Amino acid sequence: MTAANGGAEPPLQIDVAELAALKANGAPHRVLDVREPWERDLCKIAGSIDIPLSEIPERIDEVRGGEGPLVVICHHGMRSLNATVWLRGQGVAVAINLKGGIDAWARQIDPTLKLY
Repeated sequence: MTAANGGAEPPLQIDVAELAALKANGAPHRVLDVREPWERDLCKIAGSIDIPLSEIPERIDEVRGGEGPLVVICHHGMRSLNATVWLRGQGVAVAINLKGGIDAWARQIDPTLKLY
């Protein structure tokens, strides 16, 4: 991925407004949801790649490649931050954490999603 800042490594985190802009502009990106299945049953971002945090190491090939950033989400942004740091350590330099997680997304972007 060539970052907008001249090819340097992308930021470690983005906020929900930045993800909303990616979606609205049709910019290439992927969303990796590392929450547990019961959490995703409550609410989710459509089209996300769903891999629980504990399964990331054995399923890492499912998130390698692709175009644009890999935006990693969880409930409030802590598990996804850990996953983002780990993924970057494994060479997935396009991994970016979503600050505030699905909770911030539901509160600021998509109020139709259930809060939990």
